[in-house]
Amino acid sequence: MRTRAMRNGAVIPWVTVETLTPDAMTVASVGDTPREFAGVQRVLQRLLAKTPALYDGLTTAGIGEALQSALAQATELDLRVSTGAGPHLLRLRPVFGPTGAVHAVRMWLGPVGVRIPEPEAVVGAIWDLPTQTIQLPSGITRMPGIAVEEYVPRMSVAEFFYRTVGFDRHAEVLDLLYDHKPGDKLQFEVNLLAGTGRPGRWRISMRGRDDDRAQGAWWLIEDVTSPTTPVQWPTLERVGLREAHRRAGNHIAVLQLEHTSISHWLTDPAPWIRWDYLFRPVDVFHPEDRGRLIELGSRLRGGETAEITVRTLNYAGDHTPTSLLLYPYPGYSSRPLTIAEMVRDGDTPAVTLPQRPAPDPDRTPVGYDEQLWHWLAGRMKRSPAY
Repeated sequence: MRTRAMRNGAVIPWVTVETLTPDAMTVASVGDTPREFAGVQRVLQRLLAKTPALYDGLTTAGIGEALQSALAQATELDLRVSTGAGPHLLRLRPVFGPTGAVHAVRMWLGPVGVRIPEPEAVVGAIWDLPTQTIQLPSGITRMPGIAVEEYVPRMSVAEFFYRTVGFDRHAEVLDLLYDHKPGDKLQFEVNLLAGTGRPGRWRISMRGRDDDRAQGAWWLIEDVTSPTTPVQWPTLERVGLREAHRRAGNHIAVLQLEHTSISHWLTDPAPWIRWDYLFRPVDVFHPEDRGRLIELGSRLRGGETAEITVRTLNYAGDHTPTSLLLYPYPGYSSRPLTIAEMVRDGDTPAVTLPQRPAPDPDRTPVGYDEQLWHWLAGRMKRSPAY
């Protein structure tokens, strides 16, 4: 249950100020309310207007300087302010990402003596384009959606999407991650299935970056799970469609063709393909086949379909011949996204469920194997329609 500080019946919320790029500082949220990158000065003016006595000792410029100090020094700050209505407290708390850099600063401003609510969990994350992975700090396990046993420092965007439910903004997210323009930003909320942890809801703010700190995008992930906000589940239509594909043996995914990786599964994942808990998502496809995939981009951008047989990584660490029937991504033909229907080569042994291979000391690991098998065990217990 969320705790709140109350004064005269009013909530005194924490304000989350994102610092995802060096040239911007905006408000991601005020309490439970998203603010879609609102200007800091405007939000501060509204907060101060609710308590006019604060103008005795604070200005929006002064608070802005305190925020900049907390960001630059990456340290907590508590400032006691004398006002005509009694002493008040300005409390600032930096939010760190996986590299130890500050992705946001949380701010609480209220009278001394009022119980300060415990803020919900929040972490920074980084989309690293060269490796096509989302870098996550260990603090993400304090949030519902990822259990401690499932945590790894990096995951693919396909793994992230696979954990979400009722989400339909994949194209916008992929646009920013793979082909952002200067100033591009995005804020959205996602519901996460439990896996082996707890279901929950995250608010994610992200900005594209291309500088000495990152090539990709910086993220801010807030836990907005609430007992008053029911977690969404798949609609009957989606469950039925997915079940129909499962019974027909169809396996369809969105591929990022230019980078030869799986971006999103539209159906249940192909059981003979190891696509998750990899160090490098491109390892799904054999190195000698990646160039052949990239060459098909011009045909697909021209509106044609294409067919190709490639070798895909399996759960034993070997490769399985897989036929791909590729279709242009509807409405987004200028982007190197394609819809791929995947069919296992008929001459290879059938695979119904991935089996854990025997340890092989001579084989180089391709991913986070212990977490993979823990996650697979939880996945198999869920309805295949999910």
